[in-house]
Amino acid sequence: MASPAVGQAVAPIRSETGTSTSAFDMSQVYLTNSRWKENEKRTINYLKAVDMERLLYNFRANHRLSTKGATKNGGWDAPDFPFRTHAQGHYLNAWAYCYASLRDETCRERAVYFAAELAKCQANNRAVGFADGYLSGFPESEISAVEQRRLSNGNVPYYAIHKTMSGLLDVWRHIGDTKARDVLLAMAGRLSYSQMQSMLGTEFGGMNDTAKRFDHVDVFDPLASNRDSLSGLHANTQVPKWIGAAREYKATGATRYRDIARNAWHMTVEAHTYAIGGNSQAEHFRLPNAIAQYLSRDTAEGCNTYNMLKLTRELWAMDPESTTYIDYYEHALINHLLGQQNAADPHGHITYFTPLNPGARRGVGPQWGGGTWSTDYNSFWCCQGTALETNTKLMDSIYFHDNSTLFVNLFTPSVLRWSQRNVTITQTTTYPLGDTTTLTVSNKGDWTMRIRIPSWTSKAEISINDVKMQGIAAVPGTYASIARLWSSGDVVTVRLPMNLRTIPANDRPEIAALAYGPVVLTGNYGSSSLSSMPTLALSSLRRTARSGLEFTATAGGQTVSLGPFYEAYNFNHNVYWTISGSLPANV
Repeated sequence: MASPAVGQAVAPIRSETGTSTSAFDMSQVYLTNSRWKENEKRTINYLKAVDMERLLYNFRANHRLSTKGATKNGGWDAPDFPFRTHAQGHYLNAWAYCYASLRDETCRERAVYFAAELAKCQANNRAVGFADGYLSGFPESEISAVEQRRLSNGNVPYYAIHKTMSGLLDVWRHIGDTKARDVLLAMAGRLSYSQMQSMLGTEFGGMNDTAKRFDHVDVFDPLASNRDSLSGLHANTQVPKWIGAAREYKATGATRYRDIARNAWHMTVEAHTYAIGGNSQAEHFRLPNAIAQYLSRDTAEGCNTYNMLKLTRELWAMDPESTTYIDYYEHALINHLLGQQNAADPHGHITYFTPLNPGARRGVGPQWGGGTWSTDYNSFWCCQGTALETNTKLMDSIYFHDNSTLFVNLFTPSVLRWSQRNVTITQTTTYPLGDTTTLTVSNKGDWTMRIRIPSWTSKAEISINDVKMQGIAAVPGTYASIARLWSSGDVVTVRLPMNLRTIPANDRPEIAALAYGPVVLTGNYGSSSLSSMPTLALSSLRRTARSGLEFTATAGGQTVSLGPFYEAYNFNHNVYWTISGSLPANV
């Protein structure tokens, strides 16, 4: 069990414009036994086993310090890779999250040690000829090259440096390490406005979530006018800009930023997103609604969904009355990012892309481009880094609150310590394998519980202490509201009936994925290959067991088994089908 909640080491001090709800501190929520918890454990196993001296190699070599005999990494952290050391910031983030939620001392010690070693690198700058405060695994000349638009080696130095800054910030916020704070504050930039706009053609991570100077007008202007000009753009370069816009609105109150973030979200989710909640093909946005024509081995880059969830979280806080944002959040988290991790790997390695071509297979393909699994020391892809964060902060959006209201957004086995009201909420569920969750309240108090009723359900039921509440509106797409003087031991039971549904491709409605409740289903083709998309008879769908999500159907004239896509490992699978007929009732 986690230790008592104590909050961030450095509490946020600035109020936000346009929001009425707050996230709980990570220390107030922890996961209990579930697939979510298993993902977390596998990731933490890796975080506690990875050789920190190897992670420090490029920093030390670049700042001309001893590498202490460490072995060089491969992949995207090899000493000759252009933006080496981009991944280490994610390790810092994840160690900090591990400590914040679980008070794991090993993770805290690793974060503190790493920050102290980075400080030593930074302190040697004058001996190397770098400016005070510079910190990276590549020379400072790479920054000058990108600022002068003459970089030709594929480096995206601001992207890499942003990751380091973000990691240091979290180590300071969640652990309270002042060394991390000092290293972070010593890092600074220096460009004119025109130079900045020229430089922004490269990837620069989420820099404008902390600095307005990184506003990219060529991208922001069309979005402010609600014009979809995303086609051809590198997708993961754009989404962090939109997160920055949302945060700039909250910091300044300028509605233009809010509109940019909202418009970008709706464009992406409604016109560029696959059935599993991921977007992009070969890392790029395609024409609006072009889905069926881009079902390939390099669909759904993991980083994009990680960043879309961050954006979704920002936007929901501005509009907590509708479930639209969290419905997407849940869908993408379950169907893309949960299954992005290899459940058979004790270190929880992941795929870069999630392939959606007929007969695709996770973990198989040429290097990172075909969906192969990451490794301990020879990958260090962007998606490996963001997955470290995803799987150490799975608790961060289950619950939100304001002064008198608790929002239950996700149905995940967990415990919440609402210390502001001296209340503990224990959520118990097998969701999404089952349709019911219970929320047990400890301690008494007068407050409101608001429970998300997903848009895909019908006839949702809410009971309190085994008595069905007829007067509580549980309308799909809204929050059911329970205002009550709570007693310790009160149990709220939420039932969300699930049914089969199709998720048609925007450009070809006769091509669709299948879902049951929140879960996208996939066909299990074992070791058989598919040369084309099978035709599935919808009326043939049958559930083979009342517990679990196992189905059969007739596709291409043969019986095929279907199950949750997030569990599709070690076999060839199929997500999109040419469909015929109609779904059966009451499956």
